[in-house]
Amino acid sequence: QVRLVESGGGLVQAGGSLRLSCAASGRTFSTYVMGWFRQAPGKEREFVAGINWSGSSTDYADSVKGRFTNSRDNAKNTEYLQMNSLKPEDTGVYYCAASRRARGTSRNLREYDYWGQGTQVTVSS
Repeated sequence: QVRLVESGGGLVQAGGSLRLSCAASGRTFSTYVMGWFRQAPGKEREFVAGINWSGSSTDYADSVKGRFTNSRDNAKNTEYLQMNSLKPEDTGVYYCAASRRARGTSRNLREYDYWGQGTQVTVSS
């Protein structure tokens, strides 16, 4: 069992930056594929970024590529999402997720076994 807790969300102006953190409980964090997803009001949850167990491989949605950076520190059981050049369309609840089954990185929500409670990100224009 893994418990995930996100932090770092907030209100920021367009063009600004935020850094989200996802703290994981347990001693097996380094074996999980991790991901970030977001959900805007009235929309489905969508993939944002993913990272493999070691941090050597990452994947990004086209909408955030070049602006967001996904990283992890296995010694601290923490995953990060650095978000730069934020846009109003980045607004939503951001969730981190952990997968025991995925290989490499994964964009598939159904492959993720554990989810955090989410943190709100609001980008004003």
